[in-house]
Amino acid sequence: MERRLLLLLLRFASLSLLFSAFAINLAGSQGIGVNYGMKGDNLPSPSQVISLYKSRNITKLRLFYPDANALSALKNSGIEVILGTYNEDLQSLAGDTSAATSWVHTNVAPYASAVDFRCIDVGNEVIPGDSANYVLPAMRNIAAALHAAGFNIPVSTAVSTAVLGTSYPPSQGAFSDQASQVLGPIISFLASNGSPLLVNVYPYFAYSGNPGQVRLDYSLFQASGVVVQDGSLGYSNLFDAMVDSVYSALQRLDGSGVDVVVSETGWPSAGGETGATVDNARIYNNNLVKHVNKAAGTPKFPGKPLEVYMFAMFNEDQKPVGTERNFGMFYPDMTEVYHVDF
Repeated sequence: MERRLLLLLLRFASLSLLFSAFAINLAGSQGIGVNYGMKGDNLPSPSQVISLYKSRNITKLRLFYPDANALSALKNSGIEVILGTYNEDLQSLAGDTSAATSWVHTNVAPYASAVDFRCIDVGNEVIPGDSANYVLPAMRNIAAALHAAGFNIPVSTAVSTAVLGTSYPPSQGAFSDQASQVLGPIISFLASNGSPLLVNVYPYFAYSGNPGQVRLDYSLFQASGVVVQDGSLGYSNLFDAMVDSVYSALQRLDGSGVDVVVSETGWPSAGGETGATVDNARIYNNNLVKHVNKAAGTPKFPGKPLEVYMFAMFNEDQKPVGTERNFGMFYPDMTEVYHVDF
């Protein structure tokens, strides 16, 4: 009897360890997604792409604009999706509630029962700019259309870090005057609706634009200690510093309750620009995954998990010549440009 009880206890302990490890693995994958760009004439079919995501345990995906074949392939995949609008549709979505209703009816309603929509991204990197004033009215109309259709899906917009007028040190992060005029009301909308701000964060461009001042090891998560001391906070990587600069800017516009979702980040493997090498891209993306999966947060918000979408799944040959074509982790034939351990 005692021996049987001991065996049962040992078996239970083994199963507990197994399930604990499984849970930890799942928790670790929750913060990382990958952008699915489609600007290529030689890319695999959406069904092949979604199979590739699943085979690499990638559980989040950002789709820049609605594509019926991609959305159909995502059905029952278990992959969480950020779905974007076309920037050229912003004016009609802002000025016509029926256009927003039609957009939701066409691009969300047929898929919502089988696709897990993380949020709708209304406009990508249009603030500041000629279309910036369309963003908030379009967000409101899309949100109203989603609500009327019975869908509880957050609505946001994606900005680049060019919206920052001040980014250094992180505690002094502030939006530019031009961006603040547009972002102030948007941040109020996000705060009142519990929606995040989507931000495209690229340490690569900060480094390649000023390699004499920005250290490569700091950009690649390879620094051995604190590189930037900001009051009581120490930064050992540029990614955290950039994210915290955005949080500081949000706080200055009464957006303390608004979360930042990093909707793009990555490193090019080629293209002829400073630092664009396969080794650097591999190092950056693998270290990024490790950093996010630690769930250690940033110096400003320690312990607060990061939600990050890597750019991008594939090299895309219809993008401008240079680094823009070379942010992919996979070639269009689905072989690896370099390995990322998700």
